[in-house]
Amino acid sequence: MGFAELPRSRRLALLLAVAGIGCSLVLLLAEVGVRVRALVKHGSVWGVSGLLTIDKTTRLRILEPGARVGAIEINSHGFRGPEIEPQKPAGTVRIAFLGASTTFCAEASSTATTWPALVVERFRQLEPGARFDYVNGGVPGYGVTDSLANLRHRVARFAPDAIVIYHATNDLSGNTFDVAREQGAIRDRPDRERSWLSEYSLLVRLVELNWTIRSRKERVDEAQGKLRMDLPRLSAPFRHDLTALVAEARSRAPLVAVVTFSTQYRRGQPRAAQLAAAETSLYYMPYMTIETLLDGFDAYNDVIEEVAAGQGVLLVSGADEIPGDPAHFVDSVHFTDAGNAAMASRVSRAFEASPVFREIVARARRATEPGA
Repeated sequence: MGFAELPRSRRLALLLAVAGIGCSLVLLLAEVGVRVRALVKHGSVWGVSGLLTIDKTTRLRILEPGARVGAIEINSHGFRGPEIEPQKPAGTVRIAFLGASTTFCAEASSTATTWPALVVERFRQLEPGARFDYVNGGVPGYGVTDSLANLRHRVARFAPDAIVIYHATNDLSGNTFDVAREQGAIRDRPDRERSWLSEYSLLVRLVELNWTIRSRKERVDEAQGKLRMDLPRLSAPFRHDLTALVAEARSRAPLVAVVTFSTQYRRGQPRAAQLAAAETSLYYMPYMTIETLLDGFDAYNDVIEEVAAGQGVLLVSGADEIPGDPAHFVDSVHFTDAGNAAMASRVSRAFEASPVFREIVARARRATEPGA
């Protein structure tokens, strides 16, 4: 019996079955496609989060020691970058970088194009008589208090000569969330608003993510559900935590630098450009507007400058020297290779102008001279 001779109900059921199988195959192929893309780009289906583990000794969330995935290389100590011995070789200037995903730089095309690596490479070229190595202590998701624990329990044993601190976005997100929840602007952390299916399907997760970003951009100017800004209150915990981190860093290294934070969205940009640049910030802080985001980061950069002055450490200013455009930023706060290069230029110039750094380099150079 041919298809045309089947009862109408049987034909309809058969067509629905074929359509269902076809849709399932399309979705399966799409799932495979996005997973392959994630593996090529990040070395892990679930991105950088798949590289994180809990250190059994410190209970800190760290990168999996020895992992090699995509463009990301984690050394045996759980830091992104080449292998390094805890015992610093004579004549070596060692620099430690503390921060979060914006210091870890998963978006860079290679470990060598992350801004911490570029800073050190710049010094190697300028000071051939001294040796340089580094510890990239940036861990995705870290705030200032996490970096304090990271410094005490993991980084300090490498005896850095200089420590660079780059923080703001995760602390701003956490501190504003606490206040927004008190005000009733939000109930749960925005990145936890996912369906159970997204825990198993990367395709579903990406669809939900893009839908959420789009809807939050559309509601960015609505008054309902927005945080009532109290900048002194929002700045206070960041000031307290950053002061503690800088004080600890000063006790561990002769040179400490704090870096003002750079974002892709800026005052004076066209509104459409601001909205596109602020997508990820609005995803994590949907209770903010473009204006309150800008105010928040300005306030936190003011705190960075105040702490630097109060603690007598090196300030790396010029956050807006990195152009606020897609050529330099992958999203709201993470750098492209060009952005990493611009960030490295900011940091290295500030170091080069520091008499303390010049003395550290001179001392290392003398240690390599014959008879030293």
